[in-house]
Amino acid sequence: MDAKPRVLIVDDYPDGREMVAEYLTFHGFPVAEARDGPQAIELAASWRPAIILMDLQMPGMDGWEVTRRLKADPTTNGILVVALTAHALTREVQAARDAGCDAVVLKPYALALLADALTKTPQIGLAAFDVPGLGGSALAGGEARTDVV
Repeated sequence: MDAKPRVLIVDDYPDGREMVAEYLTFHGFPVAEARDGPQAIELAASWRPAIILMDLQMPGMDGWEVTRRLKADPTTNGILVVALTAHALTREVQAARDAGCDAVVLKPYALALLADALTKTPQIGLAAFDVPGLGGSALAGGEARTDVV
């Protein structure tokens, strides 16, 4: 069985962050958690996840700013950033893309679908997020990448 990608979960809401972390850990993903933007930047640089699940609405440094900083840094700009948002408005999705998010997943989402997409990402790239229940085809952005490890 192929190794599952390392996933960093960034969310200021502890219950939501821990629920996703526990589910993914149970399903064999190496997982780290960050409670805020500065911790996310530090962990992204030191732990080097393949994928970051980024809450956009956080106090202080929000997910948009964290993503801009990660994408501007040569040591972290190759990490896939998947925005997690409850805002399905086109302008919110576009703002996430403009900040550098590689895909957008709409809350609420099924954890099983998210885990399946994360599992498939190394083989099929961002197309893994192009499924009903995770936001749909209009939200998985960019070119398909298959270099996720």
